[in-house]
Amino acid sequence: MRLYPLHKKEGQKDAFLYEQLIHFLKDDILRGSLAAGERLPSKRQFATQLGVSIATVEKAYSELVDEGYLYAKPKSGYYVHALSSLPRLHPLAQEPRTPLRNAQRAAEQAPDWRFDLTSNELPSASFPFSTWSKVLRQTIAEKKPALMTPVPMAGAPELRCAIAHHLADFRGLAVSPEQIVIGAGSEYLYALLTRFFGKDTLFAIEDPGYGKMRRIYESCETRTCTVPLDAGGICIEELRASGASIAHTSPSHHFPTGLVMPVTRRYELLAWASGTPDRYILEDDYDSEFRFTGRPLPTLMSIDAGSRVIYLNTFTKTLTPTIRISYLVLPSGLIEPFQEKLGFLACPVSTFEQYTLARFIEDGYFEKHLTRMRTLYRRKRDLFVRCLKKSALKNSAHIIEQSSGLHFLLQIQNGRSETELKRAFEAVRLRIHAISDYYAHPQKDAVPTFLINYSSLERAKIPEVVALLVKAASE
Repeated sequence: MRLYPLHKKEGQKDAFLYEQLIHFLKDDILRGSLAAGERLPSKRQFATQLGVSIATVEKAYSELVDEGYLYAKPKSGYYVHALSSLPRLHPLAQEPRTPLRNAQRAAEQAPDWRFDLTSNELPSASFPFSTWSKVLRQTIAEKKPALMTPVPMAGAPELRCAIAHHLADFRGLAVSPEQIVIGAGSEYLYALLTRFFGKDTLFAIEDPGYGKMRRIYESCETRTCTVPLDAGGICIEELRASGASIAHTSPSHHFPTGLVMPVTRRYELLAWASGTPDRYILEDDYDSEFRFTGRPLPTLMSIDAGSRVIYLNTFTKTLTPTIRISYLVLPSGLIEPFQEKLGFLACPVSTFEQYTLARFIEDGYFEKHLTRMRTLYRRKRDLFVRCLKKSALKNSAHIIEQSSGLHFLLQIQNGRSETELKRAFEAVRLRIHAISDYYAHPQKDAVPTFLINYSSLERAKIPEVVALLVKAASE
């Protein structure tokens, strides 16, 4: 019987030793180093050999008996059980800390970006921590019974009412709370809709588009097709030719192109949806709150007379990505079928967060937060654009933006290819995505175009970011 290298670190209890012993014994049993029927040393003898207490060995033996690795014979000792039906090597036989080391190695090998122009994280200083904490304390004090009671599948009635009021005030969208379904992020709601419509339904996705959305649909084994865009948004003729029943679109501010769909194309899209009873539009309105000039554009749902639009939005852009609360608004005709098919599911969002957010909206804090964030983001955007227009790139770069959303496009025409520019940006440790990264079918001979997502940047750092862009693009 080999001696196992048991180690007790300072401050750790004896339990750590017996867990180590269990691991080593399991390892030898599963590898065949301890054969079936082999007798183990007595508890006293083994404890002396290992330099541990008898209680440590007794705990290890007892647990291995409970798990079926060992069996005990009265007045004889402990023996190895026959495990011939198991593979010789078992996951338990692997060194337990390998995954942790692999994760650490991956983290060490990850690029050390100086600035990340792909991130949409909210700077911690911008989140209203004190207000949120106050509202949370009030909610806990006043809603204790409700907080401990499961909410309906569609979410807490208070939050659905608050969202309905917000949509009426901000988006001119008159809906009832019964039409609203709360979900843990937009990904969850996408998956929910695929379950509702069924695997045989064909979903049309814009190309270019949000790549993660395609992967979500594919993971749900949903049939999808891509439909190209033109200057007005999703191509209606291509959509008709695709045979799709569901069109997923972002008319108010398309990602990644930044296109805002004109009203003529919106009515053409609604006409397509009204063509057959099984057609619907998924209107993804994910960052419509951040329009910096004029009033927010009307939603597709607000001008839809045929009840063919399902509206989706999220609080991950307006508050923080770590608050995983999104929602969809169903046409009135789908409320009952949706409930009949999926009403058995539990709402995945914490009741604490739902009731806190409901109060945060109803008490006017959300509106104040949006006003403050619009001002903050507009100043960042304006500074970024000003710096670019004054830089050495002013004659070779073209800025594409429609004063909406949290990113804009930067086209660079200086004779260098997109691949060369990407390598140059990486060399100065700028993380940046090209628009070609979002195409299912990339365009040939397209002008190198890059997404500038500025939301997570500190305003004071923007001139430095522009200087790095200029340096990389010019060398």
